[in-house]
Amino acid sequence: MGDLLQPWHLIVLAIVAFLLFGAKRLPELGKGLGEGLKGFREGLKGVTEPSNPAPPNTQQNAASTPPSNTTTEQK
Repeated sequence: MGDLLQPWHLIVLAIVAFLLFGAKRLPELGKGLGEGLKGFREGLKGVTEPSNPAPPNTQQNAASTPPSNTTTEQK
């Protein structure tokens, strides 16, 4: 089948995209595609990196504070 993305293929695709969308719409599509890819990469980066554990100070502070009385009396 050969290489799919040869220079002539890319030129034909660019001409077809220009004819379909026009000169005004192509920059908007490129910007949207770039922002989408950026968000996708950030999402993958968040999945692959381990989450940061909570700092030990907040756990100690929570353990040292007395529990609050959350029950209410109804008459």
